[in-house]
Amino acid sequence: MSVFTEAELAYLQGDRRLARLATVGLDGMPHISPVGMWSVDPDSGVIEITGHDFAATKKFRDVARTHRAAIVVDDVLPPFQPRGVEIRGHADAIGDPEPRIRIHPERIISWGLDDSGRQARSVARDSREARPCGRHQRSPASPPGPGRHRARALGVSPWQ
Repeated sequence: MSVFTEAELAYLQGDRRLARLATVGLDGMPHISPVGMWSVDPDSGVIEITGHDFAATKKFRDVARTHRAAIVVDDVLPPFQPRGVEIRGHADAIGDPEPRIRIHPERIISWGLDDSGRQARSVARDSREARPCGRHQRSPASPPGPGRHRARALGVSPWQ
């Protein structure tokens, strides 16, 4: 059984989309970079990312050190219908035979893929069963979460 819903798998295996990979740098700062060479294994639920001279990249070194990563695949349909999937989890930097990053999902968040609105699930690593996380299930029209309050306290727009 896949950790992804049918709608998530259809989206991830559909049209080729640019994704963004997030890692944590040596200084603790987030690092995000676009990636075009990624794939999903529907059976294991693993996401693999690779690229040109990949072992020499900051993202590869970050994952080798922290074993954490997240990837977001998204787009916007006209007139304004955002949709996408975010996958967070344990990650491995694999050097041979071809350098790649492999993400094992621990948290999956999807939006705009079907009529059910935003869906968030934590993934049990042992059984790979997805379980709903009611705290993050809300309709697309709902206001953003607690991050906007921190942004206001810092005197910046939460939408920057």
